[in-house]
Amino acid sequence: MWAYIARRVLLSIPIMIGITALIFLISHSLPGGPLAMYLNLPTITHAQIEHLTIQFGLNKPLWMQYVSWLGKALHGDFGRSFVDGRPVLAVIGDRVPATLELMVTALIISYLLAFVLGVVSATRQYSAFDYTMTVLSYAGMAMPVFWLGIILILVFSVDLHWLPTFGMVTPGVPYSFLDNVKHLILPVITLVVYTLAQESRYVRSSMLEVMQQDYIRTARAKGAPERRVLYRHALRNALLPVITVMMLDFAFLISGALITETVFAWPGMGRLFFDSLQDGNYPVVVGMAVLVSLAVVVVNILTDIIYAVVDPRIQYS
Repeated sequence: MWAYIARRVLLSIPIMIGITALIFLISHSLPGGPLAMYLNLPTITHAQIEHLTIQFGLNKPLWMQYVSWLGKALHGDFGRSFVDGRPVLAVIGDRVPATLELMVTALIISYLLAFVLGVVSATRQYSAFDYTMTVLSYAGMAMPVFWLGIILILVFSVDLHWLPTFGMVTPGVPYSFLDNVKHLILPVITLVVYTLAQESRYVRSSMLEVMQQDYIRTARAKGAPERRVLYRHALRNALLPVITVMMLDFAFLISGALITETVFAWPGMGRLFFDSLQDGNYPVVVGMAVLVSLAVVVVNILTDIIYAVVDPRIQYS
């Protein structure tokens, strides 16, 4: 196992180098390039632009700029934010707790519901419940995230005045856990609907495939209780393909659920990325893109490790 993990980590190095090179190239290809934020200032002069170009090393060939940037990034230096001059990692680090609060809450709820609804749908195939869940799942997958968020705000905030519209806490009010939970409800519902619609279908499909296998029929023929057949034999083997989807969803939400955080003004990584992209805050945009890419690579490695934990028959040599 350890040899396999070491080999996967080593193989991930050239992948990350390729990803960082691509991100670096794309960021320099954007209108205005790394100095876009300064170019939009009405008072800036040509001499100041030239000074900034030399200061940031933008007068050097692109490959030299990349090598210099990569060397600093390997030491945790992604530059400084153009907005407040703080280190990029510090700016991103301030937003991580908010994103984790939203992401972990949404994932726990969606994963639990996905397994329950998926298993029940599979065991009651073609029932009224199964048809209802199928319709709701396809509706959830087809529903734009931003549209759902806006509808929730209009109904529960604007019309009913039950829940707040934006942020993590009420401005000007001392922090309270209940106030934080109220702000969390709508964005969590938005993310849960988006992820649950897909995950419950994957669980159902995987369970249906496993329940057709010979060893399931054999277990039933031996008189094993149906609960034991479902949860000890069928569900455990159905987990393997589902794990991949769920882990990739986790990696996706690490980016901060850009649309959800923007709609609800949730001060997480997704909102930071959106604001930085609008402001032309080049170092923060590049830093976040690289860190999210690294997280996706790490999650893929963890997925293979979890495979071995869930199914001891899998051996990595």
